Order: sequence, then structure tokens, then C-alpha cells
Amino acid sequence: MSCREAAKTAARGVALAAVLPALASYWLRASLLGRDRAIEGSTQMLAFLPGLLGQYVRRAFLSRALDQCDPTVTVEYGTLFSQAASRLERNVYIGPRCHLGLVHIERDVLIAAGVHIPSGGATHGISDVAVPIREQPGRRQLVRIGRGSWIGSSAVVLADVGCNTVVAAGAVVTRPLPDGVIAGGVPARIIRTRDGRKSA
Repeated sequence: MSCREAAKTAARGVALAAVLPALASYWLRASLLGRDRAIEGSTQMLAFLPGLLGQYVRRAFLSRALDQCDPTVTVEYGTLFSQAASRLERNVYIGPRCHLGLVHIERDVLIAAGVHIPSGGATHGISDVAVPIREQPGRRQLVRIGRGSWIGSSAVVLADVGCNTVVAAGAVVTRPLPDGVIAGGVPARIIRTRDGRKSA
């Protein structure tokens, strides 16, 4: 084992020790309030640890609290999760100040700063004008970001994104995007394919 790998292993051990009280609190609250309410509070608390220390501590926590969080995942400062059933695969990078709901982020995905991926586009019911929106039932939907994709800063993603796809900064994805395209705008439309062919 190289010195660098040994240092990383030691850092992971220190991060796990540091996060044990947060994990104990999470599991206690999860048993009383449910995993989703508990994950929100815990990630709010851990979101504001800066730098490399914060990355290690968040990864140590999320790898034991989410359904899946690979040891190679990086979650930056200020990022919040609201659904414990989320899955983060190998080499995922999540930039600062992102808000993530029920997501499956496949391997090698890059998510820039300020991206919002709620649990689909129907998390609040709006059909009955006589009832306040907060009292109407919504529906959570898993949003999948395909492997190798890049989601630009401040995008809002409400539907699945295919593999190796680029979503431009500030775009709002309301319908599923296929593999290998570049999409932008509000709502997001395919601009061209990654190999240079323009969209029809």
C-alpha cells in the first residue's frame, strides 16, 4: 500500500470515528420520525463542515445512512439530502449547495454547484384550488442521472437524464433526456448530440 493510500485509509477511519455521534443521533431519530426526516436534519448539520474534512465526514455518514454511497463519492459544502433511499455510485461528484431528493446518481456523474434534483415534478399536489397546496398529497418519483453525465450549475432536474448527457447551467429538465445529448433552456430541449449532430 502506498503512503497516499495509507493516509486515505487513516483519514477514513478518523472521519468514521468523528461521525459516530451523528450516526447514533440519525438512527435514533429515524426510528422515531422515519429515515427521510432524519436524513434531512443530519445532512443540514453536516453540510457546513468545510474543505477536505467535510468531504470525509459527509462520505462517512452518507455511506451508512443512504441506501448506497460509494467510498469514492465526493459531496461538497452546503449540500442537503431529503430522501434516505437515494443511491450514489462510484466516482460521483456533487458540488456545493445542491439539494437532492430521491435520486439514483450513476457512476462518474459530475453535478455542479447549486443543482436541485427533487423527487420528480409532482412532489406537491396542485389539482384542488380549494385546498392549500401544502395539504394536497404529492408523489415522489426516483430521478436517475445516467453514468458519465454532467449537470451544469443551478440546473433543476425533474426527470431522468440519460448516460453521457450534458445539461446546461440553469436548465430545467421536465422530460426525460436520452443518452449522449447536450440539453439546455427552460424547459430543457436537446441542442445537439455529443458527437456534433444538431437536434431536429
